[in-house]
Amino acid sequence: MITCAEAVRRFWDYLDDSLSAKDRRTVEEHLGFCRECCGELEFAKVLQGALARQTDGDELPEDVRRRMEQLARELQV
Repeated sequence: MITCAEAVRRFWDYLDDSLSAKDRRTVEEHLGFCRECCGELEFAKVLQGALARQTDGDELPEDVRRRMEQLARELQV
């Protein structure tokens, strides 16, 4: 069983479908019992969708970029 920190580190690869079948099962096994990580994954999905819709080439506002960078650092802990 992997830890929450390890599951969170794998979320982006999980969402991009770039994990091996074994690693994908490991993340899904963790998600099967950890409601907190399920919430983190849902947030990552929303964030990924918002970033994907950013198609006009504009940069993110500075405060949004800083908050996202902080969140990314916290998720890697």
